[in-house]
Amino acid sequence: MGFQTDAVHAGQKPDSGTGAIMTPIFQTSTYVQEEIGKHKGYEYSRTQNPTRHAMEKNIATLEKGKYGIAFSSGLAAISSIIQLLEQGDHVICTNNVYGGTFRVFDTVFKKFGVLFTYTDTSVKKNIEEAITPKTKLIFVETPTNPMLTLTSIEDLVSVAKAKKIMTVVDNTFMSPYFQNPLQFGVDLVVHSSTKYINGHSDVVGGIAVTNDDQIAQKLYFLQNAVGAVPGPMDCFLVLRATKTLALRMREHEKNANALAAFLQNHNRIKRIYYPGLSSHPQHELAKKQMSGYGAIISIDLGSLENAKKFAESLKIFALAESLGGVESLVEHPAIMTHASVPKEIRESLGITDGLIRLSVGVEDEADLVNDVIQALEKI
Repeated sequence: MGFQTDAVHAGQKPDSGTGAIMTPIFQTSTYVQEEIGKHKGYEYSRTQNPTRHAMEKNIATLEKGKYGIAFSSGLAAISSIIQLLEQGDHVICTNNVYGGTFRVFDTVFKKFGVLFTYTDTSVKKNIEEAITPKTKLIFVETPTNPMLTLTSIEDLVSVAKAKKIMTVVDNTFMSPYFQNPLQFGVDLVVHSSTKYINGHSDVVGGIAVTNDDQIAQKLYFLQNAVGAVPGPMDCFLVLRATKTLALRMREHEKNANALAAFLQNHNRIKRIYYPGLSSHPQHELAKKQMSGYGAIISIDLGSLENAKKFAESLKIFALAESLGGVESLVEHPAIMTHASVPKEIRESLGITDGLIRLSVGVEDEADLVNDVIQALEKI
């Protein structure tokens, strides 16, 4: 089926008992069994929940995957993926990774003996040179947060498959609507479903999607064993939200394209990062592996003073962490989302004190442009 048809229907069918067209919220912790060892497929809601199963199937279908394994947050999903590894295993990770991902790798898993190398995965040679005999996983964000650097998924898979290394792509920025890494041969795709998949800033969640039977079996085991699962109400809200994912993503991108076109020539902006601009160094790669450019724009305003003045002068863009909601947000990566990354590493990546990240929402295009104009004039 087409994306919009799958978004509305995949994983769902009218409730057999009532005919309700929406998947019910199965707000239950346990299920009555007919006799010892005989049940209807559900025993305990950490292990199985019908609302969660419907959401998992829906998102897996949108990502062109067989299995969706939902978690209580994007970081819970990422942490469970790392728990597939053993002490002494080595992970190659995109150097400009989300600050929360870096934090859990660097402060939690490193002390358990998992080894991490951070490199610019946008350069194929860097991936090749980082591989050791102990490398078991390559974790990539593309585009990255917040510098919007792309990694060639085709190159990633070609290098990893030759060495039998598992590949993971964090696809949060693009959503399944604009990018499907599994179709390039990636082993696992992970999302913070908090962001575009839900898109209404009222849920925290995460999901991993795969076509690999063994990986799926191991992740389902971890989902149950560790218990970092989303509640049925959150699953219901996400399932409702995916029905409008295509509509929202088109509007997000339309507004982002218009705003980026305006910003790229503004004299108060030192530098702009947005893969939809022809000036972006990986614009051609973006056209090749993505069907759209998303709605995250990063701009460097030259100083912390300028960044603070701009962010605090906006009236429609709300100053808040997170992204991907229908409302437009602005944040300061060095102080907010990437504060856990050491300053010297941040600056080497381009995450300066003057950098601002915009999550462009679905408000009226003219209102967003005018809001940015008046804020820039305050600098």
